[in-house]
This record gives sequence, structure tokens and C-alpha cells, in this order.
Amino acid sequence: MHVGGEVDVRSAYCAAAVASLTNVLTPALFTGTAEWIARCQNWEGGIGGVPGMEAHGGYTFCGLAALVILKKEHLLNLRSLLHWVTGRQMHFEGGFQGRCNKLVDGCYSFWQAGLLPLLHRALHTQGDEALSMSRWMFDQSALQEYILLCCQCPAGGLLDKPGKSRDFYHTCYCLSGLAIAQHFGSGDLHHELVLGIPENRLVGGGRGYRTPTSGLLQAQSALSFTLAAAHASHLQHCAGKSGEGSDALLAAACAQPGGNRVGVCAPPIWAE
Repeated sequence: MHVGGEVDVRSAYCAAAVASLTNVLTPALFTGTAEWIARCQNWEGGIGGVPGMEAHGGYTFCGLAALVILKKEHLLNLRSLLHWVTGRQMHFEGGFQGRCNKLVDGCYSFWQAGLLPLLHRALHTQGDEALSMSRWMFDQSALQEYILLCCQCPAGGLLDKPGKSRDFYHTCYCLSGLAIAQHFGSGDLHHELVLGIPENRLVGGGRGYRTPTSGLLQAQSALSFTLAAAHASHLQHCAGKSGEGSDALLAAACAQPGGNRVGVCAPPIWAE
């Protein structure tokens, strides 16, 4: 950020964003910046804080967003980046992790899912004819399920994951990720995908967003029961058992109040 100070892609993104907003963005001001950011993309496909570092969701968003502002996103290996970010959405939880082999975190609902609209635009600019014009390239329903059932605090606010405390940071980025998961494009290309009941729709307003709370405690209770049953099912599967008992547990979970509000009783997808 200054001579002799800390250097990473967050600084480059902040500088590019401020320069763009204040209309002082010039080629001379960012000589070599785009090329340096491109060197931060590593063998995984994502972007690290500096060249040679591990790929990370927050750094990757800042790096790609800075290149979009500088109109240099073509310097990245976009296919490799797409492969990396889509692999960060976990099959069972539905939310995103920030790095390989890390736990899901609600804030990455934005840092990771927010990459997909930027990538969609970049690949469309390159003439990719395989792109959908109605859906983003991740499981939007699964992300909504994680945010709505696992990240809401009944007293208000959103959080990292069940068991964590609510805070303004996670409230901001969970809401941002939910908005991405519910809406594709804009204008004539706008498509809406809202999981479950109509009240789950995130509504924009002059003072921010309203999030659904009706039936939240019932749905969270049912989800906890279902997760426990699914875990038991997985343990039986790994042990080579028949699984009849686990099927009964899952059926019981579906009978819990609110258990079918957003499809929490769907069979889990296991990574063998």
C-alpha cells in the first residue's frame, strides 16, 4: 500500500477500485500490476496473496476483481480458475470452503460464489458457447440451503457455521452470497431461483435486506436431526452394513416439523 509496506493482491484490488471510483484510473498508474496479479495464480488454479502462495478464496476474488477493473482478466488461466473455485463448494454442506481441506465458512458464500459471475462474464467475452444464460456455474440451491439453515442466528444476524457467534462481517457476506445464489444476470437476462417457500426470497430495500425467519428454529432442528442421521448412514456404509437402520433414521428426520421446508431430507451426496 506504500513504499516499504505490505504487498498482496488485496492492496492491488483496493487501489484499482478506488482509482476507478474516483476516475483517476490510468495505464501509467497501474503499469505492471495486472501482470503481477497474474503471477499470483498458482498450480491449483486459484490466486494467492503473492506469487507462490496457496490459493485462497478472498485473495482470488480480489485478484480477479482487480483484473476485471483493469480489463486484463484474460491474463489468467480462466479454465483452471473455474475448476478450482467450483471445487470449493462442498457436496454435503452446500457452502464454500476458502481453501483446499478447510471447513465451510459462511463468508465464502460471497468470496467464492462472487467469483462465478466475474468468470461467467470473462468466459462469455471470450466467446464460450457452452455457458448457461440462466444459471451460474455452481449449485445455487445448495448454497441457499446452507445459508438459510446453518448461518442464521434466531436473534438476528448471520454467522460462519453452527456453533459460531454472529457478527457484522459474516452477516454482510452471507447476505451477499445469498443474493448471488438467488439471482442470475440483470435486465432481460435476469433469472431468479429461490429455494423453498416464497418468504425465503432476499428482498432489497432502502435500509438493506430482509431475511426469512419464519419456521427457522423448526427447520434448524430438523436439519440437525437429518445431519446426525446422515452421518450414521455414512458410518454404516463405510463399515459395509446394510443401511436399513439409517434409512429409518432419515425417514424419521423427514417427519420432523419443518423437515421438508427446503428439502433438508434429500439423500446426501458422498465423496467416496
